[in-house]
Amino acid sequence: MSVHFSSRVDISAPNPIAAAEAAAKANGIALSKLNDSNPTRHGLAPELVPSVYTADPRGPRAAREALAAFLNTAKAVDASSPQSTSPAASEGGNERHAAFNNANTAIEGVDPDALYLLSSTSEAYSWLIKLLCDAGDAVLAPKPGYPLIESIARLECVDTVEYQLQFDGSWFIDIAELERLLSEPGGERVRALVLINPNNPTGSYVKPTERARIVTLCREHGIALIADEVFFDYSLEPFPDNARLAGERGVLTFALDGFSKMLAAPHAKVGWIQVSGPAEDVAEAQRRLDVIADDYLPMSDIIAERIPALLNAAPAQTRRVGERVRNNLAKLHELLDADPNGLVSVLRAEGGWNVLLRVPSVIDENELVLRLIDEHKLTGQPGYFFDMTSNGYLAVSLLPEPDEFERGIRAVLNTVAALLR
Repeated sequence: MSVHFSSRVDISAPNPIAAAEAAAKANGIALSKLNDSNPTRHGLAPELVPSVYTADPRGPRAAREALAAFLNTAKAVDASSPQSTSPAASEGGNERHAAFNNANTAIEGVDPDALYLLSSTSEAYSWLIKLLCDAGDAVLAPKPGYPLIESIARLECVDTVEYQLQFDGSWFIDIAELERLLSEPGGERVRALVLINPNNPTGSYVKPTERARIVTLCREHGIALIADEVFFDYSLEPFPDNARLAGERGVLTFALDGFSKMLAAPHAKVGWIQVSGPAEDVAEAQRRLDVIADDYLPMSDIIAERIPALLNAAPAQTRRVGERVRNNLAKLHELLDADPNGLVSVLRAEGGWNVLLRVPSVIDENELVLRLIDEHKLTGQPGYFFDMTSNGYLAVSLLPEPDEFERGIRAVLNTVAALLR
């Protein structure tokens, strides 16, 4: 079944002048413009921003080439490295980016023309919902999950349909439920399936068997995959053979990533979309996505010029953050194992930098957090913030400095014990 694209994107045939301009460009003919209102081509750019503005809707070409080289080098190192689930191997996996420092050109793999640079993955969601959905259509999104997708979809007049992640000692996607949601009445409204790899807050990667079945399911129903992989490099307690969905060829796939998590710098507003899949679907998707990107104007050249340097900084920074979260996870296990009450446990987190604590379900989640605020000047996010299906969960970040992290966990343990006295 072919992929559905929204009717909101105007891809009508160009007028005769635009067609002639495009033909001249294709033939290598440079046209002067009577109406050229780009001041940077007329010696009027300020000294602080001296470059010529090219208005490439996918983002400046040089920045996309640098990003493609980075991604391709990472893929090459991945392909030559054995899979392992040990913490040491997880740390070494982050070093796979280091070879970028010696890479001048992209090897065969990610094409710069398959990349779109933009300010964030949040903006990427908005663009892709515009691309795929008309008002009243729907996207499938995982629960438990971060509420961002639902909020952005609502702003686009699009519904979200939840599919559940289930827990039986580790998290898994309920494929049978996905099949039911797509087959029952209303399933025809679904235009995309969102995968978070690894998910937040469950920390679960998409398993190889899940991936194969989901790709087949999406292809059969003519829907696209949106794969959010911002946490991918932060492996904690993974299973073997997890892989990025970026570059998936079996179905039209939009992989999202960016500097917010890679550099642990949410104020470094750089995100990207990598488009892959069957050639015909990719070509049609990019024809329409170019219209959206052009309407919203490309990323600032001032930011784009810094992308190569930021990519060079990424390996060390990702390694630094990975060491922090793995050490804090080890301390968390130590504190929970040593707790004489044994009332709190942590659900297995395969990746990311957040974990879910399990507390006795007789404790009201609101009461727990309010008590933490009142007695320890400490707040948190209970499970219902992420649509957990039952009571008794608390999301915890692994990012704080070690002393602060330990203080927070001890406060949780003491508060849980006090609430049960």
